[in-house]
Amino acid sequence: QVQLVESGGGSVQAGGSLRLSCAASGHTFSRYAMAWFRQSPGKERELVAWITWLGTTSHVDSVKGRFTASKDNAKNMVYLQMNSLKPEDTAVYYCAASLRTRPGTSSYDYDYWGQGTQVTVSS
Repeated sequence: QVQLVESGGGSVQAGGSLRLSCAASGHTFSRYAMAWFRQSPGKERELVAWITWLGTTSHVDSVKGRFTASKDNAKNMVYLQMNSLKPEDTAVYYCAASLRTRPGTSSYDYDYWGQGTQVTVSS
């Protein structure tokens, strides 16, 4: 089992940057696939970026080139560096962990969740 705690959210103007962090507990952290999701009011939770347990990182098209997810197994940390932020990036961002070898893009593929951190981007 793993517990996840996000931090680093806040309010920025369009074009600004934020770095989200996710601290994970549990000595088997390296075996988990990790992901960042986000959810805006009235919308479904959507996948933003994911990292396989082997360390391969992928990002959805809407954030590609602007966001970078990374994982530090030695520190039990996952990060999401967000640059060139846009108002449409405003959402609650969640860190998630999956025991599946190849989790899909659905939130149902992820077993553990953090409490979320708010990101607000003003124009």
